Amino acid sequence: MIAHHVLFWLKADTTEDQKKAFRKGLETLKDIEVIKNFHIGTPAAIERAVVDITYTFSLTLFFEDLAGHDVYQVHDLHKAFLDEFRILFDRVVIYDAEG
Repeated sequence: MIAHHVLFWLKADTTEDQKKAFRKGLETLKDIEVIKNFHIGTPAAIERAVVDITYTFSLTLFFEDLAGHDVYQVHDLHKAFLDEFRILFDRVVIYDAEG
C-alpha cells in the first residue's frame, strides 16, 4: 500500500471562488481508477504545537502499490488538474509512505 499525502498552500490572494474551484478540481481526481481511498481536507481546529495548520488543502490518496501511484502521476485527470490549478500554488509538500 502506498499513501500519497499532499499539502497545498494556496497564494494569499486566492479568492473564495478560486478555492471552491480548486476543491472541485481535487474532487475530479477520485475518478482515477487506481485510487483505493481518497480524502480531501482543510486544517482541523486543533491547537497543539506539533500540528501544522498553515496549509490550505490536504489531499490523501491510497494506492495498492507503487505501480498504481505511477499510473496516477501520468493520468490525464491528474495532468489536467495540475495544468489548471498550478498557478494557485504558493507551496506544495508531498509525503509518500509505504506500508
